[in-house]
Amino acid sequence: MGLLKKMPVPLELILFLSLIAAVILHKVITAKDELPIYNPSDLNPQLVDRSKQGESTGHTVADFQLVNQNGKVITQADYSGKIYVADFFFTRCPTICPIMTSNMAKLQEQFKGNDMIRLLSLSVTPEMDSVAVLRNYADRHGALDGIWNITTGDKKHIYDLARKSYFAVVDEGDGGLQDFIHTPNFVLVDKEKRIRGIYDGTKEEEIKRLIVDIKRLLN
Repeated sequence: MGLLKKMPVPLELILFLSLIAAVILHKVITAKDELPIYNPSDLNPQLVDRSKQGESTGHTVADFQLVNQNGKVITQADYSGKIYVADFFFTRCPTICPIMTSNMAKLQEQFKGNDMIRLLSLSVTPEMDSVAVLRNYADRHGALDGIWNITTGDKKHIYDLARKSYFAVVDEGDGGLQDFIHTPNFVLVDKEKRIRGIYDGTKEEEIKRLIVDIKRLLN
């Protein structure tokens, strides 16, 4: 019996298979380039408010009300549609905070021409860090108004944000008089108020990684 003739492959089938392959390749490349979206279930349980543990999707940073170095009330609306980095510091800190603030200044310099990028620093000793103290601190570190808000506010509110919204600290507490948090973490938040990365703000290699990740979000 002679060999069966090879049947020609229809052009439509070739085009269809090529389209499927292109879609799959695009999804693979895109997945590799996307930053994760952090939800409570993705993180160390110690970082997450107990009421949030087990949640797998949908976490966003809670609304906030703070006061910046100019005495202006700062809310979520000031960061609407922006990518921003948040950290927690205090002006009298002699250890990690000067390094963190210096690195926040580097981020400001890196992105100061881009209106999509903002910075937010929250004092963990708001009873000591008055508006006047923050104004002096902002001037010493070159914080640009409208780009980098260095803020004070209600202590319990700030500590709840640190623990339950930004997942920036591992210890538990009530935000009371004896409560104190101290963390080197920088938290990257996207335009939809979702956490996209957590970095050690005292390490140069982590700041480089953060800069790369901000550019990835911008793109």
